[in-house]
Parts: sequence; C-alpha cells; structure tokens
Amino acid sequence: MNTTTLDTKTCDYCSGTGYFQLLLGGSETCTCCKGTGKKQD
Repeated sequence: MNTTTLDTKTCDYCSGTGYFQLLLGGSETCTCCKGTGKKQD
C-alpha cells in the first residue's frame, strides 16, 4: 500500500483546521494559511 502526499501537508500553526479557537470564545481565521488549513509554500 503506497501512501503519497501531494500538497496535503497541514498548516503547523492551526493543525489543519484553518482557524484558531480563541480563549475568550469564538474563532479567528489562521493568518498563516488564510483559512485553508494547508501549509503554504
């Protein structure tokens, strides 16, 4: 079984979710990946 990863690496800052959970409630879009959840080049 081959596992190939083609541009599917998750963003290190938001762990692939695309946003951060804020301590006071709510969420904020990850500025590193712009909400995509994928690592940018």
